[in-house]
Amino acid sequence: MTLDPLFTERCIEALLFAAAEPLSVEDLAKRLPEGADIGAGLADLHARHAGRGVELVQVAGRWRFQTAADLAFLMTEEREEPRRLSKAAQETLAIIAYHQPVTRAEIEAVRGVQASRGTLDVLLELGLVKMRGRRRTPGRPVTFGTTDAFLEHYGLANLGDLPGIAEMRAAGLLALDLPPGFSVPDPMGLRAGEDEDPLEDGDEAPEFAQDFLGEA
Repeated sequence: MTLDPLFTERCIEALLFAAAEPLSVEDLAKRLPEGADIGAGLADLHARHAGRGVELVQVAGRWRFQTAADLAFLMTEEREEPRRLSKAAQETLAIIAYHQPVTRAEIEAVRGVQASRGTLDVLLELGLVKMRGRRRTPGRPVTFGTTDAFLEHYGLANLGDLPGIAEMRAAGLLALDLPPGFSVPDPMGLRAGEDEDPLEDGDEAPEFAQDFLGEA
């Protein structure tokens, strides 16, 4: 029995549309009634969809519907992947937030380890911190502080919304048996900059390093 060519074509179209992967002629034959001219049906479908938004193509001996090559740009979505800060970068950012304006040497003193230049570079690149000025001490080291982007990223209205010691304890970020006299710096009690000078035109941010993911 010979099947109606249009019916065969419709059956093949339905199978290929619903298939999770390309189908071979043998795969189609297992589903179609006996007597179906699969070759003719595929040829008719290929011609019918030629130049359309969805085309019938053969891939590795199997058939499938796919978006026309010249329309691939419609399926492309560009989005920014958020960077994941290393532990070192998170610690450095927290120190800057609570101690600003702070120098690199002061950051190292709080962390107890030498600060990698790449850590500060990536925080600058992400716009979470900025170079504020230069400390009025020998060597005139650069001071760092947080930016409005830092407040926006963490959903803070101002630096006063940073968690205090009670909130940190409640969140399990601080041990309950803290040593006497331990305190969390008040971010709103920041130095007004009386010991620092503004940056000059020749002061530029350091070149960025991309080694922050694995820093200590």
